Amino acid sequence: MDIKVPAVGESVYEAVIARWLKKAGDVVAKDEPLCEIETDKITLEVTSEADGVLSITAAEGETVKIGAVIGSIDARGPGAEPAKQGAETAAAAKPEAKPEAKPEVKPEVKPEVKPEVKPEVKPEPKPEAKPGAAAPMSPSGRKLARELGVEPADVQGSGRGGRITNADLIKAQGTRQEVAEPVTAPAASVPPAPPAAAPKPAQEPADASGRVVRKPMSQIRKRIAERLVSVRQHTAMLTTFNEVDMSEVIKLRKKHGDHFQTRHNVKLGFMSLFVRACCAALQEFPEVNGSIEGDDIVYHNYCDIGIAVGGERGLVVPVLRGAEKLSLAQIEQAIADFAEKVRSNRIALSDLEGGTFTISNGGIYGSMLSTPILNPPQSGVLGMHNIQDRAVVVDGQVVVRPMMYLALSYDHRIVDGKGAVGFLKRVKEYIEDPEEMLLEC
Repeated sequence: MDIKVPAVGESVYEAVIARWLKKAGDVVAKDEPLCEIETDKITLEVTSEADGVLSITAAEGETVKIGAVIGSIDARGPGAEPAKQGAETAAAAKPEAKPEAKPEVKPEVKPEVKPEVKPEVKPEPKPEAKPGAAAPMSPSGRKLARELGVEPADVQGSGRGGRITNADLIKAQGTRQEVAEPVTAPAASVPPAPPAAAPKPAQEPADASGRVVRKPMSQIRKRIAERLVSVRQHTAMLTTFNEVDMSEVIKLRKKHGDHFQTRHNVKLGFMSLFVRACCAALQEFPEVNGSIEGDDIVYHNYCDIGIAVGGERGLVVPVLRGAEKLSLAQIEQAIADFAEKVRSNRIALSDLEGGTFTISNGGIYGSMLSTPILNPPQSGVLGMHNIQDRAVVVDGQVVVRPMMYLALSYDHRIVDGKGAVGFLKRVKEYIEDPEEMLLEC
């Protein structure tokens, strides 16, 4: 039974074998994880579809197409080896009667077919037949092609409709370098080859010392880098700040936390309350929940809230669909499920698609203040931070309160400063008086 790369979404065409969880020759059971594959959006596990012995054909770090075969499972299991040995001993007895027929056929076929096929295959230069027509590609792809020194007309696109992707350009550069080396080697005589290898040992001691470690970027990290740069280039992002007194929310959790957990089998956290507060505020400031499509502004009459979750290989943002209709328990349970999926690499692409607004909690890592970055095409993202006891003035008295800084990054093309400040102020009011929020929602 073949092991194939599963389809993970319409816009994903290739993946990287991140690591094999089993070794070749291992006996595996049905539904047992075999390997982890990594795309530019998610990392997921490929499981066994049958019991048997594993055979691996794609190595770790290799880039494979969706649907490609990366291994196989001998469903006969451990008994397959004795069966093969029995077949080999039976076959060993039979060839004694026909030892002459096999060697006669093989030498006659090989010398005649190979010399005729090879020269015919090599001179067919299909890529040269398209010297002037370059496949469609994005502006970022053209920029990358210029940086790499790759001619787009010489690259065959693997994207939809023949579109040239960044991965195609990088592969084309690597292929050109590999071709250049063998051409230079025969032109120069054999003696110059050793001096060419001399500079390599000079780099090895530095790497061996551990002072410099170079590792290739993962597909998810590449995608994150591209999106972060794109946000800076294609949006007018600004950030406004405020601070919120968390006293009432903390009292609410202490008073009802145990009962909440007993009843719903999940803890009452701060995130569900902030999701509720944002949903209520987004109804008052719909532009923060909108997006730009071409020359139009799209207003969403629903709240699909993205919750930023940190994983081993990067940050992902699963989406709470229709969060304005969910209870606090449903929100907390959904967030817990997302976190477990991310930890076990079971997050699906459908969990990450869409979203009208995002909430990121850097406070769990100890961040006191930061500037969250937009998740396009969304126009707003709320940043939560660490809770710290600080001296504040309340009714003319200096008191110590648990305070949290809030940050709202927004796209100034669609959200004015007044709307951004008003939205953040409304979230602050809901958190400082959660009873009003819970009564209205």
